[in-house]
Amino acid sequence: MSTMLGSVWLIADLGKQWHRRCQFPKTHLNLLQILMTPFLHSQLTGRTPVCGKVRDVYDFGDRLLFIATDRISAFDWVLPSGIPDKGRVLTQISRFWFRFLDVPHHLISMDPADLPLPDGTNLTDLAGRSMVVRKTKVFPVECVVRGYLAGSGWKEYKASQTVCGLKLPAGLRESDRLPSPIFTPATKAETGHDENISFERMCEIIGADRANALRDLSLQIYSKAAEFARGKGILLADTKFEFGLLDDQILLIDEVLTPDSSRFWPADQYSPGCGQPSFDKQFVRDWLETTTWDKNSLPPALPDEVIEQTRAKYVEAFERLTGEAFAWK
Repeated sequence: MSTMLGSVWLIADLGKQWHRRCQFPKTHLNLLQILMTPFLHSQLTGRTPVCGKVRDVYDFGDRLLFIATDRISAFDWVLPSGIPDKGRVLTQISRFWFRFLDVPHHLISMDPADLPLPDGTNLTDLAGRSMVVRKTKVFPVECVVRGYLAGSGWKEYKASQTVCGLKLPAGLRESDRLPSPIFTPATKAETGHDENISFERMCEIIGADRANALRDLSLQIYSKAAEFARGKGILLADTKFEFGLLDDQILLIDEVLTPDSSRFWPADQYSPGCGQPSFDKQFVRDWLETTTWDKNSLPPALPDEVIEQTRAKYVEAFERLTGEAFAWK
């Protein structure tokens, strides 16, 4: 069976044109279709999830079930196409970091069967993409740490030599490494972009003591993760963390240091002065920019080659960071 699965993925990688020319047995084609079908929506009988752009969250009292789907968003839209196994990559990377980082966190188990699931729940669909976590009181801020000048930080720097109001040295280029990592909080948005705020505003929202604690913890986690990733040939340009409070203890929650919450760059291709290749959905953004889509209407479906290239980048990020083989490859 493992040999057949490997052959099926090889077929997918070689592309649709080659695939049409060859006469594969119908059983192989059916298996290929199943493996390449993204998991876009979860369903637990009798329970209604809270749905984000990627995750479906089910409430089980003092515990939550996080299910990472294969949905993908770009330019503030959830696209009609998904990326097969993307949710598993995000979940397995988070699992790795929760175990690696020496900080209190909300993860209890990777097995959804540890919860009283409804009879008939398809555990195969949930395998690898589920986390059972403690329910916390979530702080209403995103804790963003930047180690390099990129994205919205670069745009602001060009205009004012600041990032989120923090003055930076003159003469920095796009993608330059900052003299030291900076903490730039943002408010959490249900839809659209998070809004950058000052640290002073963060203090007003959650209190100075909590704000200082989250800032220090965020910088500590970033520094440890960036050093580790650098040893794996990956630069952690920036990332965002979420934290919650349980019994007066701050816990690291949600996804952690994934390609969706972070900007990962291959170190061997790093060249400051321009944008960098990254281990995320850049293939998706680049392709959308070549279409006539106006970003104000429903987005188009992705072509197969973009889906396959994006999936490969996510899987590569997992394997390079963790040193593990992706189980659903």
